[in-house]
Amino acid sequence: MVTAQPIAEILGLGAEVRSMQELDIAVTAGLPKRSLVLLSSRLYCDDRAASAFKFQVIPPATWKRRTKRLSQQESERIERLARALADAEYVLDDRDEARQWMSAPHSELNGKTPIEAARTEIGARRVEAVLNKLFFGLPA
Repeated sequence: MVTAQPIAEILGLGAEVRSMQELDIAVTAGLPKRSLVLLSSRLYCDDRAASAFKFQVIPPATWKRRTKRLSQQESERIERLARALADAEYVLDDRDEARQWMSAPHSELNGKTPIEAARTEIGARRVEAVLNKLFFGLPA
């Protein structure tokens, strides 16, 4: 639904990523640690909640061991969450509304929040399906 640019913006990759291929290269090489910090602060206004989220995605001991770049697996997880947020921001056309939507349990996600669901690839696809329904005005 969204292009690589909004995802890259959420992750703090800026102008260096303009296509999905470039985003894939960045993820494969390992995202910078600050990508998770930026994603967390975009999802949560409260610093404590953002920090708690960060450590749910990457355990504290692992976070401390990482110097500048995250592993490919960690980067894929973070990109998937950023993609879900970028989709929500696009569909809802409002950052605050998207943030609230991502944190609210949804019946089509078995009562999970979109943030919780998007931690797996299948869950992220389910989040995208709900957002597609919302985008096209279908019941969701």
